[in-house]
Amino acid sequence: MNIVVIGTQWGDEGKGKIVDMLAAYSDMVVRFQGGNNAGHTMVVEGEQFISHLIPSGILQNKHCIIGNGVVVDPLVLLEEIDFLSGKGIPAGPKNLSISEKAHMIMPWHKQIDLARENRKGSNKIGTTGRGIGPAYEDKASRTGLRFIDLIDRDVFEPKIREALEEKNFYLTRYFSAEPVDPESVIKMYGEYAGRLEPYIADVSNMIHETIEGGGHVMFEGAQGSHLDIDHGTYPFVTSSNTLAGNACCGAGVGPNQISEIFGIVKAYTTRVGRGPFPTELTGEIGNRIQEKGAEFGATTGRRRRCGWLDTVILKNAARLNGLTGLVITKLDVLCGLETIDICTGYQYRDTVIDRFPAGLKQLDSCRPVYETLPGWSEDISAVRTLNALPKNAIAYIKRIEELVGVPAAIISVGPGREETIMVRNPFNPV
Repeated sequence: MNIVVIGTQWGDEGKGKIVDMLAAYSDMVVRFQGGNNAGHTMVVEGEQFISHLIPSGILQNKHCIIGNGVVVDPLVLLEEIDFLSGKGIPAGPKNLSISEKAHMIMPWHKQIDLARENRKGSNKIGTTGRGIGPAYEDKASRTGLRFIDLIDRDVFEPKIREALEEKNFYLTRYFSAEPVDPESVIKMYGEYAGRLEPYIADVSNMIHETIEGGGHVMFEGAQGSHLDIDHGTYPFVTSSNTLAGNACCGAGVGPNQISEIFGIVKAYTTRVGRGPFPTELTGEIGNRIQEKGAEFGATTGRRRRCGWLDTVILKNAARLNGLTGLVITKLDVLCGLETIDICTGYQYRDTVIDRFPAGLKQLDSCRPVYETLPGWSEDISAVRTLNALPKNAIAYIKRIEELVGVPAAIISVGPGREETIMVRNPFNPV
């Protein structure tokens, strides 16, 4: 049984907790795209862990894989390894592997990222400035550096010097920024190579061998479906394909190896940074959700914008990903609201539409059409079965299922592992 876990909104849906929890039933957890612009938060016995690169399954002592579709900052990876080791969590080559084909984020990628964003002024996209986009650009232009290059100095050093001829021209002549010294980069990354070489492996074959041996593999996505470079709210998107289909390309497995696709959705909607957000709440209720849900970006610390659940984007995600189950998170945050609105469509000019427009101009003209449901006041954090939830909470979940056409498999009622209702465990099908 192999499952893909992805976000259905604009990221920050609570994937870290769910992957950590489901990792108990997995043999291997694979991260297949993105970089350290992602932040997956896990709470174990009251202690919070935030992972940016290492798959969330590391807390369950599972074999964790960083796939070829990820762009990796070696310094950030080493910091995470050291942090986990300092907490007594094994993060050595026996349970963590990096694809030899994964591309590295280099110092110039971060400098270009920040210089571009600063130059745009009020037209900023909202990048995290961690070099993710420029690293993917070099990958696409066939000038990137991979981990297989890192451990071969005869290949690595000439590539550094060649790359910096172009990048330093761009940095100094276009941005009036300081150049990057190739010798310092060669020295720095040579030190990284000494520590990371034992982790570098042919992970596609590792995954294949695990599956062939009857093991369970979970593929962990980063960001959310509507930050996908092709299908998201372009240009306010990330630089990789965040959809479930990319689990195959970004990890090196065939589509016929995927058994289930679970989509994580908050019981409401959030977004970090700029970009369209039809159901955004800017008043008292939005502030209440933001404060009660502690909605701050795990990577940037930025305040998340909050709004009602948007089933237009949720249906879009269900179609694009081929979802077989929904995981509804942070249902507890809605406790205490007298009524809860749910967006069922968009008013566009004289028509109500239920599809997600591609053009930002059209999307900006859309206004949410709401259906109002009764809320509940009961504390649900100790509830462990679906039928034990307040009747209005059950009705809310059922309405989401009806509108989206995908059944709820897991419901999170708090940040801890144990604060979860498992309606259907994908690794233990009945």
